[in-house]
Amino acid sequence: MSDLDHMIAYSVAALASGDENRIQSLVRDLAEDWPAQSALSVSFALTSAATELEGVSIKNADAANTGYRLASLVAADVMAIEVMGRSNAKTLHLLHFWRRVDLYFLQAAGPQFITSV
Repeated sequence: MSDLDHMIAYSVAALASGDENRIQSLVRDLAEDWPAQSALSVSFALTSAATELEGVSIKNADAANTGYRLASLVAADVMAIEVMGRSNAKTLHLLHFWRRVDLYFLQAAGPQFITSV
């Protein structure tokens, strides 16, 4: 199983758990646990997980929507990193970006606002 497969499985489990703390730390955990992966792999893993959950049952619609929202926010951060001159950003670069520019995914309260939108 590849790192990306592990990231997707981790994302599915976190999103499907309904555990707010686990969901809140999901994006940060992906970046910390796979620092050498492409930064876009986080967005891809979240999108893949959301798609998988969406196909399972209607009760997973909220979890899937949360996954899609998180994926889009990560993709926006990757774009910002690339606009600032870093091509082929890695998840480690996301962590640096979040520490310096946008603390959203590093703060415990971050993604909880996403699930209530």
